Amino acid sequence: MERNAYFDNARTILIFLVVFGHLIQPFVADSLGMNTLYTWVYIFHMPAFILVSGFFARGAGDSKYIWKLVNKLLMPYVIFQTLYTGFYYLIGKTGWQASLIYPQWSLWFLISLFCWHLLLEYFKRMKPAIGISLALLIGIVVGYFGEIGHTLSLSRTFVFFPFFLIGYWLTEEQLMLVKKKAVKIAGIAIMVLFAVLIYYLPEINTGWLLASKSYGDLGVESYGGFVRLLVYAGSALMVISVLAWIPQQRIKGVTHLGTRTLYVYLLHGFFIQYFREAGIFSVDGPIDVIGLAAISAGIVYLLAWKPVLGIFQPLIEGRTTLLREKLN
Repeated sequence: MERNAYFDNARTILIFLVVFGHLIQPFVADSLGMNTLYTWVYIFHMPAFILVSGFFARGAGDSKYIWKLVNKLLMPYVIFQTLYTGFYYLIGKTGWQASLIYPQWSLWFLISLFCWHLLLEYFKRMKPAIGISLALLIGIVVGYFGEIGHTLSLSRTFVFFPFFLIGYWLTEEQLMLVKKKAVKIAGIAIMVLFAVLIYYLPEINTGWLLASKSYGDLGVESYGGFVRLLVYAGSALMVISVLAWIPQQRIKGVTHLGTRTLYVYLLHGFFIQYFREAGIFSVDGPIDVIGLAAISAGIVYLLAWKPVLGIFQPLIEGRTTLLREKLN
């Protein structure tokens, strides 16, 4: 069956934003414009990525499927946790030591994705409205407990799970409702509105969007649950607005990248962390931002290049099929 180009286009765009967001992060503190761009991207890019991941979690609960996830997610986590720890030491990054229970940087996603599939075994037995409401409640409540944080990515697992669960329950027909003209027009207004609000309102602590800190750490312990509910609502609106503008047709040179996002996700950190430690880039104007966007696109293309896939397939998939194809 031919893959749906819409979903691969969505994955391609979202993985580009992951790389771009990580690349511009060091320049956020010194520029209101960069802070606006960074915060705007972070409101929706991981929730959207997680929702799309949930949409394809159709085999959740099957024992063979769970074992497949162990090989697909947990084994690469162990391997890349070790590789990143060694790499951080080599480039002189502070805090390079990390045990398996404290994910290095972006590797949290692998643990959380595995846990989301496990949680589905229980939540899929509930009616969608009840399950999603419960997931939202849990995501709000965990913020009151400082003990639930970066360890094994527990905070992010619970906070982002509602998006995964919503994606699981969505049908393709329901998801494609975002392509209606009215939704697309409203989406433009919403995206512009959020950009203006971020620019002019007091600075937003991006810890709310990263979902790894407690309300106490974010300085609003008493009313943190209300703020998280607002963040959920804002992220949902932005996810709908962005997905409304994802192209549905196959785009030459772009769409196929959506089938290789795991490679980009796992490998791009070697570039980003080296760039940060070496202080290679600076941002002095819009041209520099465009340049960083071009570099981000280049990283995505490089890491999704078939020869690169062949080299790292044994580490990421535990297979050598691409290498054997090359040799034959």
